Amino acid sequence: MKIILAPDSFKGNLTSLQVATALEKGIKRVLPKANCVKVPMADGGEGTVQSLVDATGGKFIRKKVTGPAGQQVSARYGLLADGETAVIEMAEASGLPLALGKDRNPLKTTSYGTGELLLDAAKRGAKKIIIGIGGSATNDGGVGMAQALGVRFLDAKGKEIQQYGAGGMLEKIKQIDAKNVNPLIKKAKIVVACDVNNPLCGKQGASHVFGPQKGATPAMVKKLDANLKHLAKVIKTDLKKDVINRKGAGAAGGLGAGLVAFTGATMKSGIDIVLEATNIDTHLKGAALVITGEGRVDFQTAFGKTPSGVAKAARKQGVPTVAIGGGITDDANGVFAHGIDGLESACARDMPLEEAISHSRAHLANAAERVLRLILIGKKIALRQKRKP
Repeated sequence: MKIILAPDSFKGNLTSLQVATALEKGIKRVLPKANCVKVPMADGGEGTVQSLVDATGGKFIRKKVTGPAGQQVSARYGLLADGETAVIEMAEASGLPLALGKDRNPLKTTSYGTGELLLDAAKRGAKKIIIGIGGSATNDGGVGMAQALGVRFLDAKGKEIQQYGAGGMLEKIKQIDAKNVNPLIKKAKIVVACDVNNPLCGKQGASHVFGPQKGATPAMVKKLDANLKHLAKVIKTDLKKDVINRKGAGAAGGLGAGLVAFTGATMKSGIDIVLEATNIDTHLKGAALVITGEGRVDFQTAFGKTPSGVAKAARKQGVPTVAIGGGITDDANGVFAHGIDGLESACARDMPLEEAISHSRAHLANAAERVLRLILIGKKIALRQKRKP
């Protein structure tokens, strides 16, 4: 029996590969000769780089870049086994945990380091760059990132603005010169993993929705929103791109808009990007079962999360899918209408979270064993029914 093991990570506990390895252990107790194919998964958020590096046999690259407060930070990204695909999480270079105390100020934080990672990946031969843009400390519309790539931002006197792009300086920008963008970036296909639909500006925009968690006061939010609106007008005039109302433009403090405007990036659902990058359709051929999962399975799992994405791919090939969750909520049975055929909890009884986490590998192996035994019971029932006259 060929079984695909395609779980997400259990955040703060196990990577996707570690979850898959634990599931395999339980399966082998029941079917020692089962062909378990581990395909670590993610949905474009935290853990995506780790999952794709593990799934493809890639490697990690570490580089010193400019952090959100202008400090030097050590950030890593993944280079997949094909040598031509890089995977970046912008939070590595420009994430909220890198801006602490007085540095948590979206008027001053910059996405410059994210641009440095993009450029480094292109210089190492990446022709396709996947970038996840969750968890930013910035609200600069991607201007800092663009500066690192060679975009020049000019003031009212036609002089290049030398300070790092940040939320508070956008009003100074009167002209954008993108002629000197590094040619390697121009040649690369950049895909943004984004499941946020927020526009760039307004009450549902980057500044109002995400600004406060980055340290913005109500007065700062108004300024940041006005500055992004100004930036969008200059982008439309000089680059002929209309980003202000684009879905996802407000992600990561407007980095979504910046990536589209300054690099020609396309936006795509995170889970769809990962499914494609891991060649899940090829792995599914000839499979009898898929086991996926995440730390908590609830009704929201059906909407853009890893288990639902995996189930959708499996359903196209007629392969049943079981999801194993660290916990399962009362409304989780809503996922049955979205392609997931069965559910199982990793924990067989109520227990403190600390205990569940400390013995998570054993719990997952036991859950996988229970799933396989139930499936084999179903197989026996089917055979008995088939033999009846």
